[in-house]
Amino acid sequence: MLDDLPDPMAVLDLGAGTGLFAALLRDRRPASRVHLVDASDGMLAQARQRFAGAEGVSYATGDMATADLGGPWDAVISALAIHHLDHAGKRALFGRIRRALRPGGWFVNAEQIAAPDPVSEERQLQRWYAAIRAAGLDEAGVAAATERMRHDICANVEDQLAWMRDAGFVQVDSPWRDGRFAVLCGRA
Repeated sequence: MLDDLPDPMAVLDLGAGTGLFAALLRDRRPASRVHLVDASDGMLAQARQRFAGAEGVSYATGDMATADLGGPWDAVISALAIHHLDHAGKRALFGRIRRALRPGGWFVNAEQIAAPDPVSEERQLQRWYAAIRAAGLDEAGVAAATERMRHDICANVEDQLAWMRDAGFVQVDSPWRDGRFAVLCGRA
């Protein structure tokens, strides 16, 4: 999807954390300008270390729910951040993102998601627990992850895609999904 965008491109990374998603994008498009927004100064400090000496990278501390998104952007990306907003906040943010994109720009959200019903949600959760234990996470780590997840406000893929369409996105899709995680995208 990003292949039809200009090179270099202007990218906004919301809830950027340590800048991992922006770094992956710059691996493919090294000359792209990226602006990282995160509510945590500590996370942005790690992002600054990741991009030390890199040109075309800027940072802002701010809450994605209320921060000025600037623009216009060729792409707005986010990973594992928007699920912290309540559903009304997600819908409002999707509209703001749509308005911050250039015509033809892409919104790409790699996100933690909910299953469409309680039975599927429990099955998805148990598969995730099995996977993280199999990967070597001890029970203290599992308990810590469970505690962090208590604060998550996940929405299912179908609802989020509908909210993106309501915000004016086209070519709305979820091209990848694996259990509790999915990529959601739409074009301005």
